[in-house]
Amino acid sequence: MAERLTKTGARNVFYGGSIFFFAIFVGLTAHSHYYIRTTSTDETTLTDSVARGKHIWEKHSCINCHSILGEGAYFAPELGNVWTRWGGQDDRDGARETLRSWMAAQPSGVEGRRQMPQFNLTDEEINDLADFLEWTSKIKTQNWPPNEAG
Repeated sequence: MAERLTKTGARNVFYGGSIFFFAIFVGLTAHSHYYIRTTSTDETTLTDSVARGKHIWEKHSCINCHSILGEGAYFAPELGNVWTRWGGQDDRDGARETLRSWMAAQPSGVEGRRQMPQFNLTDEEINDLADFLEWTSKIKTQNWPPNEAG
């Protein structure tokens, strides 16, 4: 066996390694897609209200300040688990009222605090946003965010 790697050997290592790791990448991508579709999310609970809530989330660019399941800005709290933090799994109406009250009270005007703008959402829009946040809270996130406060 040669002490040095020949040009042909180097090329074979490069192409073989590239093919091997590309196959690993494709396999992991397929597995992730399969996991998301079958385990992580429940497509049967996707309603029109949830979709409208997501559109409200996008229309008002909530992700520019908030994160949801780790995606977005970290200026304002994580909202992927806000439904759980507000007790929505036990008191659905109470969590909706908390969201409605919070949105109505913004901006709070407290000096030195970050302020959320007033979006003047209708009751239907707030209910749709609540449905979206409730649906998001039921995604199996493998314990993300790592703490309850988001």
